[in-house]
Amino acid sequence: MRTRTVLKIIGRLLMMIGVSMIFPLIWAFYYGEKEFIIFIASVVITFFFGYFLSEIRTKDEGLRLIEGLGVVSLGWAAISAFGALPFFLSGTLGYLDAYFETMSGFTTTGATVIINIDILPKSIIFWRAMTQWIGGMGIIVLAVAILPALSIGGMQLFNAESPGPKLDKLKPQIRETAKILYGVYLIFTGAEILLLVLGGMGFFDASCHTFCTLATGGFSTKNASITHYNSPFIEGVITFFMFLAGANFMLHYAALRGKIEYFKNREFLFYVGILIISIIIMSADLRYSVFNSLSDAFRYSSFQVVSIMTTTGFTTSNFDAYPALSRMLLLILMFIGGCACSTGGGIKNIRILIILKYFYREIYQFVHPNAILSIKIGEDTIPEDVIKGVMGFFMGYISIFVISTLIVTAYGVDLITAFSSVAATLGNVGPGLGLVGPMYTYAPLPNFIKIVLTFCMWVGRLEIFTVMVLFVPDFWKE
Repeated sequence: MRTRTVLKIIGRLLMMIGVSMIFPLIWAFYYGEKEFIIFIASVVITFFFGYFLSEIRTKDEGLRLIEGLGVVSLGWAAISAFGALPFFLSGTLGYLDAYFETMSGFTTTGATVIINIDILPKSIIFWRAMTQWIGGMGIIVLAVAILPALSIGGMQLFNAESPGPKLDKLKPQIRETAKILYGVYLIFTGAEILLLVLGGMGFFDASCHTFCTLATGGFSTKNASITHYNSPFIEGVITFFMFLAGANFMLHYAALRGKIEYFKNREFLFYVGILIISIIIMSADLRYSVFNSLSDAFRYSSFQVVSIMTTTGFTTSNFDAYPALSRMLLLILMFIGGCACSTGGGIKNIRILIILKYFYREIYQFVHPNAILSIKIGEDTIPEDVIKGVMGFFMGYISIFVISTLIVTAYGVDLITAFSSVAATLGNVGPGLGLVGPMYTYAPLPNFIKIVLTFCMWVGRLEIFTVMVLFVPDFWKE
């Protein structure tokens, strides 16, 4: 890996983060908050450190795959380190907790260590939400749209950050693809803010909740999350946009151009099918055990199923108090996650679909040893190297989950909390069960466990191998 090239590009990413801190600075000025000075300091430190790195002299040789992976993995760690400055300098959090919170933001996880959000300055709340909005489509996709250094070999970065097997290309040029996806993102952002304001939510709260909905992040401006508003209309709007954010953004782009491709896409149909089945099961379970009316059971189950499967993590009720069947269902949905090329986390629906088809093929060939059976998604035959990659990813995901859970339990954390906290951070969901349930935060956990879970957020968001290559010695050779 050409380290100087990677550092130069990371420097430019830090400059972008420094500039983005101007927006919460404006809110601090508007509300007359003392955090105005904190954000000025954060902007200066982040921007000029990034500028220093961006001035490193390198040969103009473009990016190879190995540098692309380095920029994605190390860049995410770096922007989280500097994005933590407002939380730390304002005295809101110690640095480790600030890093946890910021990594949770940029990875769109939504796990929080802040106990009382309601008393935070508006500027800090806005920056917290903005980290998720930036992370939603990926800081790297944003970077390839505007940074000249990524004009050659930029596809490697897109492949590293955009999840799921690449069955097709939206545009041949990565910069054009990034612009298109962010165009869709901005359209949805404006639409949701407008609808939430019409539903009675203030502009500030509407903006923050929109940022965290479309990023499938789940940070709220209120301690009680969406429960605070007790509004079926607001819940409906957020549910709809969580659903959109968990689907493939390329399908949204096609729809905006007048081409409805949703029902031709096997992954989307699988995604919708899992959601519908899950809502039916949970509605029946909650109607029988918790609520007196089917309408209430449907209202709360539909919101929570969509929130957890898209890995958003907003809540309208304490799902940790639900019956065992509903809680188990939500845990399973944490692993499945959203679609490829969505802002959702988890394993992804396309991978689950391929794994199921692979499982069927193995059973079929056990009965018919001489049969040659290819795996297809729609009309597309999935190449064997893609299948191999999917199975490798799945094994890596499960291995990290098991090892991390063992580490957390070895530290004395109860099994339910350990299991769900690792599932929720590795899948970028946020709230789990037990001590990290929707009514609690990650604040009481030991610092070492927070480090483990921060790693889970990082490696889960960046699709496992993008981070794990850092631990291969040959990766660091020039």
